[in-house]
Amino acid sequence: LIFSSLFNSMSFFYNKNGGDDKWDSAQLILVQVVGSLFCCFILVSNAMVIAAVVTNKRFHYPFYYLLANLAASDFLAGIAYVYLMFNTGPVSRKLTVRGYFIRQGLLDISLSASLANLLVIALERYISVMNWKVHSNLTKRRVTLLIVLVWAISIFMGAVPSLGWNCICDLDRCSQLAPIFSRSYLIFWSVSNLVVFLVMVAIYMRIYTYVKKKTSVLMPHTSGSINRKRTPIKLIKTVMVVLGAFVFCWTPGLVVLLLDGLNCQRCNVMKLKRWLLLLAVLNSVMNPCIYSYKDEEMWTTFKNLMRCIGNGTRRQRSTKANSRPLSSGQDTVNSQPPSEEMKSDNQGILKT
Repeated sequence: LIFSSLFNSMSFFYNKNGGDDKWDSAQLILVQVVGSLFCCFILVSNAMVIAAVVTNKRFHYPFYYLLANLAASDFLAGIAYVYLMFNTGPVSRKLTVRGYFIRQGLLDISLSASLANLLVIALERYISVMNWKVHSNLTKRRVTLLIVLVWAISIFMGAVPSLGWNCICDLDRCSQLAPIFSRSYLIFWSVSNLVVFLVMVAIYMRIYTYVKKKTSVLMPHTSGSINRKRTPIKLIKTVMVVLGAFVFCWTPGLVVLLLDGLNCQRCNVMKLKRWLLLLAVLNSVMNPCIYSYKDEEMWTTFKNLMRCIGNGTRRQRSTKANSRPLSSGQDTVNSQPPSEEMKSDNQGILKT
């Protein structure tokens, strides 16, 4: 019983393999405050992206369905970050092994979902551009299957350490950043994600060279419809910026995980942990901003949604105001234009 209760506490694993993970109180407060503000923005903005795709019929195409699914993965990341912000630092040592698996599993699922969504979007863009169409011919059924597949893979990847690929029974293989994760798993995780990065970059480089070549050929013959031909290019630019932000925010963290997996003793990975976390949070903040900045229709839909929310709030306030009892000095028909009879009566009163 003593042995099982000891292994059920993360304090044992942090003391054994976690290294020096002490947080300065000012740093912890800074990370929690800034992280919480970021998380609130992530939840609200990505919910608006999903609502925009659902409500605007112009977004009922495979590309935007996948974009909404990417926003859903960022929304999950916001939830995971909120849970992490208040279960990090000194609190980490008080977690149970199950609680630690849940904390890290949520992060891994959201990252895997974002990465898988970006890969599927890259393939969708490749199919559409090679046919020189704004949107691919993927049916709703196939898009739905792709979305289900993305989440099935993501949930599996997030659950792998809790299913057995950990170091609970072999403490010599434990990492520093994740004290119950095996170093071999961190190597697999970081290398596989970096390889997917390279694959997506290669796909978009192929798309970019094809579009540039095709545009130069069509430019002299499509002066009247060049705006229509630029539409697929705009979507490609949007996704390329999203991919660039994702690679910029996540590559440093994956490299540090790889160094930890390789058991680099001189890399001092623990000092970089908290700041790489904020950089990862920043990625989920940037995506909705990129959508609204690069896509005018998306930004217009955002403004319409905010107007609807504002109008609904005003209606609710006016309904509450109208439901209140009126005082004796209030006129019950002030909101209606006066009739001709009332006008004549008022004139008569004024004359007298």
